[in-house]
Amino acid sequence: MNPLICARCGEFTDRPHVDADDPTGAVLCCARCGHREPFRRLPLLCVTGPSGTGKSTVARLLLESLSQRFVVLEQDLLWTGGLRDSDTEHPLFRTTWLRTAAMIQQNGRPVVLCGTVVPPEFEALPERALFSEIRYLALMCDPGVLAARLRARPAWRQWDEPRIAEMLDYARWVEETAHEMDPPVDLLDTTGVPAERTAEEVARWALRTTGAAGAPAAAGLRADAAGRPSRDSAPLR
Repeated sequence: MNPLICARCGEFTDRPHVDADDPTGAVLCCARCGHREPFRRLPLLCVTGPSGTGKSTVARLLLESLSQRFVVLEQDLLWTGGLRDSDTEHPLFRTTWLRTAAMIQQNGRPVVLCGTVVPPEFEALPERALFSEIRYLALMCDPGVLAARLRARPAWRQWDEPRIAEMLDYARWVEETAHEMDPPVDLLDTTGVPAERTAEEVARWALRTTGAAGAPAAAGLRADAAGRPSRDSAPLR
């Protein structure tokens, strides 16, 4: 079902309204006819971070470990055609993904969305109301290693030196401001860590974040004295 179209009157809205306080559970409400329909309002988990930190590789590995509880998707799948909007925060691209994830979660499983995004790009959109919460885990990497990974990419991906420098600036910004964002962004260092190990850490984070019974805490994540997620460098570097 499309959460933007009323099942009774067929009215379309680009500003969905969800009553999360209904005693029977979340309810999707039509502003035109007042129709109220049960709606699965689940958490959305974003595995994010700068390009080159391993998101696409991890996404493939998560399919096996999380497929019984989640639907794992990669953002770049829709980075095409008219969705490549030129706005800095790419609202059309972001909106399309939130609408897609909201429809998928009606099947009863939360979505794990892998791709570069930060809270300001999702949290201000009207479709944010369709999720109980959005949690973010940013894969990070040593700057020198990150630059080397980007230089090694195929030519069609167009990673020239100016673009690499821009990504290094972005990575530094994410690391410095992750704890200040709303909600805060967890960080996980992938430097020198096999992809399989990183995928295990991400899977633990996903299970813990959604309160899965018996899910162990992610070994690579801990909080510092100020409550900021920090890296456990011993097992990850």
